[in-house]
Amino acid sequence: MRSSRVLFRRSAALTAALSLTLLAAACSSDEGTTTAGGVKLVKSGKLTTCTHLPYAPFQSEQGGKIVGFDVSMIDLVAEDLGVKQEIVDKSFETIKTGADLNAGTCDVAAAGMTITDERKKNLDFSVPYFDATQALLARKGVKASTVEDIVKQKLKFGSQSATTGEDFAREHGADPQSFESTDAELNGLRTGQVDVIVQDYPVVQNWLKDSANAAAFEVVGNLDTGEQYGFAVRKDGNPELLKLIDKAITDAKADGTYKKLYEQWIGPMPKGADGR
Repeated sequence: MRSSRVLFRRSAALTAALSLTLLAAACSSDEGTTTAGGVKLVKSGKLTTCTHLPYAPFQSEQGGKIVGFDVSMIDLVAEDLGVKQEIVDKSFETIKTGADLNAGTCDVAAAGMTITDERKKNLDFSVPYFDATQALLARKGVKASTVEDIVKQKLKFGSQSATTGEDFAREHGADPQSFESTDAELNGLRTGQVDVIVQDYPVVQNWLKDSANAAAFEVVGNLDTGEQYGFAVRKDGNPELLKLIDKAITDAKADGTYKKLYEQWIGPMPKGADGR
């Protein structure tokens, strides 16, 4: 009896020790890590990125892999950290409000996101990495080069929800039908739910690479809204990561990497697009 009690106690002690070890490991994993340079990561060995799919050419799924200009730019940051990038698909609304970053879902937001004063209240933005303009894409035959034309002609108008394009349309007197994603917005144009849509020009440019889209639709107006994209981290939460992102953008523009990635994903780079 004594022998069995000893064995039982030893077994119980080992079980308890093992449980504590596993619990500690789980907690360590859940809490992420801080690198030697002071960069906080939600997952050890990963730079976790929140984005909203699809948004080609900035981020989209191709052959089971998420690729694009934003993805390649954040890969440069991950490389500097000595980790791999991991991408999480989230609602653009929860990205732009900072909810995903605050919840610890990701370290950085990279979603073709325009820097605005309103968004700065909830996010810390990097230096700008892309100058953006808006485009009006319409069914062929529609004549409307401005938002005011659309309103005057009472055309059916569409936009992507929670975007600056939608804000711009409303500021100019329109009440566009709101679509959750770029795919849904383009489908609304295809199916006749709307006559014309507003979207970032590089996205529209990417759509028109498809011959079916090019045959049915055309850009009827370009809107220079003075927008610039930025990557973002949690407000007042990860200054060292923000510095690293800024450095990656600046270095890429200086050494030619930015131009190479721009031409790979977007097309010929306009003069001065790299800030020089």
